[in-house]
Amino acid sequence: MRLDIVTPEKRAFSDEVDSVVVPGIEGEMGILPAHAPLVTTLHPGELRYMKGGEEESLAIGTGVVEISHDNVSVITDMAVEEAEIDEAAVEEALARAEKALAEEDHGAEEVAAVQAMIQKSLAQLHIKRRRRRL
Repeated sequence: MRLDIVTPEKRAFSDEVDSVVVPGIEGEMGILPAHAPLVTTLHPGELRYMKGGEEESLAIGTGVVEISHDNVSVITDMAVEEAEIDEAAVEEALARAEKALAEEDHGAEEVAAVQAMIQKSLAQLHIKRRRRRL
C-alpha cells in the first residue's frame, strides 16, 4: 500500500509500505492493505511503518489521516525522522514550554497550543531515545 506523509513545508515520505501504525486521537491504529476507508484525527506521537520486514518511525504532530483503498495519506504539521531530531534543542524547547505553562496565566487556546508543543517534543524525544534502549 502507498503511504504519503505531507507537512506544510514538504512531502516528508512517499513510498510503498507493508503496514502503518498511526497515533489516532483515541489511541494507536494499525493499517493493513485493504483497510476500510476512513478519515480520522491524529494526535502528536509516533508513526511507525513496516517495509521489507524493517520497522521505521517518525515523530508526527497533529493532523489527519485518510485511508482509501490501498492508500494512506497523512497530513500533519510535523513529521521528523530520528536522524533529523536535535535532542538538546528539543529538550530546551520542552523545558521552556513547561516553564511557561507553569508560570503564566494563559487562556484556553494558549494552554492548548503549549500542550501540543509539549506533546510534539515528547514524541521527538521518544523517537530519538528509543534507539539507545535497543
